[in-house]
Amino acid sequence: MLSLQNGLNENIIQRIVGRDRTIGAFVNYGADWMAPGEVMFGNRGAVVLGELDGAMTPRLAALHAVMRDFEPDAITTPGIWSYLWGKLGYGAMLFAQALGQKGIADCLARPELLGLWRRLGEEAIVVAQAEGVSPRGFNGYDIEAFKPGASEAAARESVAAMVAFNRTSAKTHSGVWRDLAIRRRRTEVDVQIAPIAEIGARHGIECRTTRKLVAMIHEVEDGTRPMTDDNLLELARVN
Repeated sequence: MLSLQNGLNENIIQRIVGRDRTIGAFVNYGADWMAPGEVMFGNRGAVVLGELDGAMTPRLAALHAVMRDFEPDAITTPGIWSYLWGKLGYGAMLFAQALGQKGIADCLARPELLGLWRRLGEEAIVVAQAEGVSPRGFNGYDIEAFKPGASEAAARESVAAMVAFNRTSAKTHSGVWRDLAIRRRRTEVDVQIAPIAEIGARHGIECRTTRKLVAMIHEVEDGTRPMTDDNLLELARVN
């Protein structure tokens, strides 16, 4: 079974079908479900496949060939967990965007939110490292710029690169935002973002900003919090 979704789904899948029957994947292309049988393909992005144990196997090569029919630049890796954990930090930023109304690029570009992006990225990175994983960046998201002790200038440069990447996409808002604003359904926050804080807790790492983000998403889902750009300012005040 090959997971092509965000999050650490491979951990769930292997518990059900077995580790030897699970293959991991990381994707960052933009797409939106518009209607039954209609999917909007927003832009190209990184696609990476990998065995959970890092082996380079014939079945991985076969799946890679299939994925290259869709994304010619798709690659295989012996370190799929590095990409999956890398996406968690960026994914937290996309969930934060979903709390307001501005699109991904415009939201990331808000200078008053730079500190928020730095904290969300750092929390995911620190937890990944506690798990023995060195997360990897992609499409403008520079892991080094969000590690503890990284400079504000480095984070600003990486955020600018992420803004530039998202400016080219026909997908203006995250899928999370569409779940809340358009499809009026619950999000996948509990299986995509909450695990950062849950795993962190097992290592004695307190992910305050991530926990607050998850709580705020639930409030929007429950109809007790309106979706406004000021929500991100509230989240940015968490310390």
